[in-house]
Amino acid sequence: MRRRRVVTASKVTLERVYAVTDLSAEQADATEIAHRVRDHWGIEDKIHPARDTTYAEDASRVPTGTAPRAMASLRNLAIRALRLADHTNITAGLRHHTHDANRPLTTLGIT
Repeated sequence: MRRRRVVTASKVTLERVYAVTDLSAEQADATEIAHRVRDHWGIEDKIHPARDTTYAEDASRVPTGTAPRAMASLRNLAIRALRLADHTNITAGLRHHTHDANRPLTTLGIT
């Protein structure tokens, strides 16, 4: 059970949340499941802001089918490559790499 408080309405709502896990019944206590859920959202919270603010992913008009997933994969690749190249600001890293067409390939070790 998850409690949410809507700040504007000062209202508390209860939401029942279900999850699928590979944990055994003995391992799947509330503390362990809560820990795993927080870890999952920690990963999501690290990458989604970069994808949405830099690439405006939430406003993307890429058609349906497999294209949205392919574009998300390419964005993730670009973000990860920039982070491996020690860029903490993804937008600035993209600007840096657009000045030279070969620089992104060099960053990925492709010559």
